[in-house]
Amino acid sequence: MERPASPARGTPRGLARLALATGAAALALPVVLAGLKSLLLVAVGLGGTGVTAAGVWWVLTRRGPVRVLAVALTVAAPVAVLLYYAHANLLWVALTSIALWVLALTCGRAAMRGAGQADRRVRERPAPPPRRPFLIMNPRSGGGKVGHFGLKEKAEALGARVALLDPDAPQDVAALARAAADEGADLLGVAGGDGTQALVAAVAAERGLPFLVISAGTRNHFAMDLGLDREDPAACLDALTDGVELRVDLGFVDGRPFVNNVSFGAYAAVVQSPAYRDDKVGTILELLPDLLTRRSGSRLTARAGATVLHEPQAVLVSNNPYRTGDPAGLGRRDRLDTGMLGVLGVTVDNAAQAAALLMGPQAPGLTVLTTRHIVVTADTPRIEAGVDGEALVLPVPVRCEIRPGALRVRLPRDRPGVPVTGARLDWAHLCTLALTTGRIPT
Repeated sequence: MERPASPARGTPRGLARLALATGAAALALPVVLAGLKSLLLVAVGLGGTGVTAAGVWWVLTRRGPVRVLAVALTVAAPVAVLLYYAHANLLWVALTSIALWVLALTCGRAAMRGAGQADRRVRERPAPPPRRPFLIMNPRSGGGKVGHFGLKEKAEALGARVALLDPDAPQDVAALARAAADEGADLLGVAGGDGTQALVAAVAAERGLPFLVISAGTRNHFAMDLGLDREDPAACLDALTDGVELRVDLGFVDGRPFVNNVSFGAYAAVVQSPAYRDDKVGTILELLPDLLTRRSGSRLTARAGATVLHEPQAVLVSNNPYRTGDPAGLGRRDRLDTGMLGVLGVTVDNAAQAAALLMGPQAPGLTVLTTRHIVVTADTPRIEAGVDGEALVLPVPVRCEIRPGALRVRLPRDRPGVPVTGARLDWAHLCTLALTTGRIPT
């Protein structure tokens, strides 16, 4: 269907033209102002970046004097690049070109969203207010957000029954949620971290009840990808009076639910250390050299369909795939309802391969795929895993799967970051949009 353009509808076209113009300027500026030197400018920049990446690899895989030298190299490489640019009077050219490119990417994504090309939201439907909502709140989560924002009092004022966890007496939150469902609760919710969210979400899915996410944790990646306000968790309570409902997927690792991801390998092994909580950097620097060079830790094998990852140093399995190849969207998921797990596997054996990771998803040491099931095995009977930030040790083989549409999520109708998909930039489509006159397809 087509409809006549209006001033508002002209905005995407204007943004597309601005994106193309600034993108062209970003590429042309070094050529026009630096001539053949622009090739040297690019070569020096890429070389410095590669040397820096190699230096980081040596920092992580070496100890003693070699690590000290690697730190010096990691710092010196970008400094040397900047000094070269300044000496050649090209620093301002490089910085201006980068700024123009960032502006082009920003305008391009905004144009595609405005034209409806990137605005494919997870289907939501109106939901009546719950009559007997039950919420679990962790007062320590997120540095005390429950108390800071008065979440318990505000929820109770809206008719919710609230169970406030005792930080000094660990409780089984899944058992609390099941007991509440047995007593007639028609909505389950959590104010806490992603690990707690996942445990209660599984109960909600098991009982067919809507689940309320309250962004009171430290990072709240699940809340972020649902478009919730992570700075104001109290706004999540609006779902109790003016809410909509989405169907999203739920991941499981050996029957344990996860809303974000499961990690295996080096990072998962590091977080198992008792010293990690008190000295994260020191523990990482102490343990990673042996883990990354395979002198310690389990040797993993991951199988997803016809793809086999042999001895990767790290495997990340996510509930729906993360964006890759888009620096502005790293760590975000476009959708939570694709019915697919995302898999990122890293296999790096030397500094050259570490530098090659800068190539993005096409790097030889990086495996990026989607699957419904993945099995992780090892040369040891048990392996470390990080499940939504929780450190666990699991018997092998470890099976991860996804259950499409398993979870009914109750969200406020108005929320600041309603997730959209298809936000990756398509320059060919931008050209078509920029050249369109009079009408914009919908």
